[in-house]
This record gives sequence, C-alpha cells and structure tokens, in this order.
Amino acid sequence: MAKRLRRWVVKAGSQMVCSGGPLLLRAWMQQVASLRRDHGIEVIWVTSGAIASAADRIGFKPAGRKRTLPEKQALSALGQPMVMDLYLLALNAAGLQGAQVLLTAGDIRDVARGRNLQNTLKQLLAWGCVPVLNENDAISTDEIQFGDNDSLSSKIAVMMKAERLVLLTDVDGLYEEDPRSNPRAALIPYVKEVSSSDLVRAGKGSSSSRGTGGMYSKMLAAREANENRITTHLVRGDFPQNLLLLAQGANVGTQVGGKHKGL
Repeated sequence: MAKRLRRWVVKAGSQMVCSGGPLLLRAWMQQVASLRRDHGIEVIWVTSGAIASAADRIGFKPAGRKRTLPEKQALSALGQPMVMDLYLLALNAAGLQGAQVLLTAGDIRDVARGRNLQNTLKQLLAWGCVPVLNENDAISTDEIQFGDNDSLSSKIAVMMKAERLVLLTDVDGLYEEDPRSNPRAALIPYVKEVSSSDLVRAGKGSSSSRGTGGMYSKMLAAREANENRITTHLVRGDFPQNLLLLAQGANVGTQVGGKHKGL
C-alpha cells in the first residue's frame, strides 16, 4: 500500500507573482517537486496575480479613481491565462503537471458544489498533479467573492484537511511593528493563537499596490486555519528555499499554532 502523503496549501500573492516573474515561479515549483519527492508532501497552490498581471501588461491605470467591477472582471479574464502560462512552464520545467481551478465563494458554501470541488482536488492530487487555484474574478461580485486569496487559501486548507497552510509574503513574517517604517522592528517567530492585539499589530487595511490583502488578511486566514488545527506559516516568498526549510523543520518566518521548535 502506498504511503499516505502529507498535504500543504501554499498561497502566493500578486506582489510576489508579478515582481518575481518566471524565475521565482520556477524556484517555487522546483521546491514543490522536491516536497513531494523527498518529503512526501503534496501541495495545493493558491495564486493571485491575474488582475495585476493584465494591468501591468496593457498599462491600465484609472486616473484618480478605483477600478470598476467590470474593469476588474475584464482584467482578470485577460490576466488569468498569462499567470497560468507562467505556472505551467514552471511546473513542466520541474517535471510536474499543473491543473487550473477557478472558484467563487459559492463553490465552497454550496454543499454539493463543495463536495464536487473536494473530489476534483483529491483526484488531481492522486494523479500527481499540482492544482493551481485562484478566485474566478471574471465572474465574482461583492456577493460571491472571498475578499482575497488569503481567505480562499485558509478555506481550502480546512476543506482539504491540510496539515499546513503556508502564506508567502514580501516580508519575513509578522513583526512587532511595520518593518517598512521601523527597520529595527523585531520579527515574531511564534503566535500560539491569533488575538485581537495580533490583528491590530498586523494593521487592518494594509495592502500592496498590486494586491487586495496584507498582513491583516493573512492573520485572519491563520486564525481560521488555527481554529481547525492547521498550522500556518508566514514566510518570505522570494527566498528560494523557504518551503524546503519548513519541510526540514527549520524555524522560518512566523508560525501560527502547532508546536514550535524554538520553545
């Protein structure tokens, strides 16, 4: 009987995808291949970047206003194939097969659709494929959206009974203060449970110029995962070995929940 694989959900944000480009995606997928081959870990990948990629490609910058919903939906339709092309090239270079799955919040809330999604992801993993998930922004509206892919990733981790949720960020983890305004701010290596003070520290409303989330949304996702006994790691995404270091038991970034080796 084949040994049962451990399961991780890994989420990459728009800033990481757009700034890192093909080289960073290739480094990520090389690690995904190593996780499965050397550590017995299968990965469900959640990605952002469709809207930002399209906006960058066509130079779309609405002057002095926010993007309208039709604009965001159209940008998503343009950008999703761009992002998936990058992932497929990176996966193929690592000897892996990828599969695209686009979701709305209703796909998880609805019992029958949620069961179908679960079955599809299980079958893809059984075939050795790497599911690459994103919110289907081309048809999502305020009433049927997750809000951000941090929330999507935590819900997928819960649905698929993942062992860990890994959120790739553009900083090393959760700090006592914003490291961009205070370079001497100390990294917090471990949070047992996400408290209201942790959410205040994360800074509600923080986001990058390309994404909708921020450290606040990541801590909300970590709290949801922790409530379902899933350990979450907030780690820097552009350090090329962080996923493997986690698999090897190294203390990297900020861990939320679970047992921490530093204690």
